Amino acid sequence: MMILVTGASGNVGSALLGCLRAEGVATRAAYRDPGMTARAIESGRSAVTLDLAEPRTLGPALDGVEAVFLLGAMGPAQTAQELTMLDAARATGTRVVKLSVWRADEGLSPVARLHRPVEQALFTSGLRWTVLRPNFYLQNFLRQPSIRDAGEFSFPLITAPISFIDAGDVARVAARVLTTDGHDGRVYPLTGPKALTYTEAAAVFGDVLGRRVRYVGPPDDEARAAMLSRGMPEFHADALIDVARAYRDGGADTVTSAVPDLTGRPALGFADFVRQHRDVFG
Repeated sequence: MMILVTGASGNVGSALLGCLRAEGVATRAAYRDPGMTARAIESGRSAVTLDLAEPRTLGPALDGVEAVFLLGAMGPAQTAQELTMLDAARATGTRVVKLSVWRADEGLSPVARLHRPVEQALFTSGLRWTVLRPNFYLQNFLRQPSIRDAGEFSFPLITAPISFIDAGDVARVAARVLTTDGHDGRVYPLTGPKALTYTEAAAVFGDVLGRRVRYVGPPDDEARAAMLSRGMPEFHADALIDVARAYRDGGADTVTSAVPDLTGRPALGFADFVRQHRDVFG
């Protein structure tokens, strides 16, 4: 069995490759950057350069592949590019496990609306498919150097609780789904073990790190300006603000048992995540 992993350089994709290789499953890592492909091959790994905007790269990527983990790069072209992959998968009969987002079926944000047409196309594709819908990733906190430098982190203002999930747990779920039967036609909402507000998360940081950490929740316009000042593209900044607005209304506090049910181990809790990355948070 050969599994193609798209988004192989990302948090979930790279962790998924590790899970599958640990189980002795044949994998092919797909990178957009030819340099990353070359380095992977030099290290003895199977890898291919795949650009979903370039259909000619799909054939070599899917050759001999029985299943594909599908995750395109977030952006205005993501939907069209993932649909291109589905067309290629239909031509080869390749099973698809798609990484989507929390509550994608409700279309509450631009990010959800990027994923939803791909989900709908999968549902009527005639392919074997599974959809994973994870909640807000814990790894987003790793992009907050201010936790280490200033004892604070900043996300657009949300007071409602969120059941944050670790990317490693998402990868373990994906590995199980890709390598075992019984998941065809299933949609799995994925969460961590407990929902926390940002203020509660700050308190956990403080307890684990032994110093005060606070949450700064700027208004949307200030949060957007700060994102743009850091060089974030407008599309991404606007999308993240709309995600925050959707989460602000609640509904991200649901806790599902999908991670332990599918992996046989508890989902990573917030405090354990902070402990694992103490070197980053200082």
